[in-house]
Amino acid sequence: MQPHVMGILNVTPDSFFDGGRYLHVDKAVAHALHMVEKGADIIDIGGESTRPGALAISEKQECDRVLPVIAALKKETTVPLSIDSRHFSVIKAALLAGVDMVNDISALQNKATRALLADSDVPVCIMHMQGTAHQYPINLWGF
Repeated sequence: MQPHVMGILNVTPDSFFDGGRYLHVDKAVAHALHMVEKGADIIDIGGESTRPGALAISEKQECDRVLPVIAALKKETTVPLSIDSRHFSVIKAALLAGVDMVNDISALQNKATRALLADSDVPVCIMHMQGTAHQYPINLWGF
């Protein structure tokens, strides 16, 4: 099996790396296409920052961030798209929008998400984290 490069597209105002550079759909799409041009095999789209100290957002707000980007990218590229979420409603909406993979940092802790994905035909990346998202104060890590 050959390794694949996953391009990370954060559409959040407070991510670790890009700090809100790709909040607008046109900028997010341009950046994703640039990553594809540079060799990304998969684009992983995340709409909720789970870095230490990040503020929790609603699932609706997360959907509002990621779904327009997914729709626009589906028109622009055939590279597989992944949704980076831990929320059932976001994952379900992203699957309906045509994502090809699910990346869940909560390791499928949600029973409804497990059932949804068991009935789907998409690969799943199960992540591990210590504690829960948003648990640690931002100054713990020096950010």
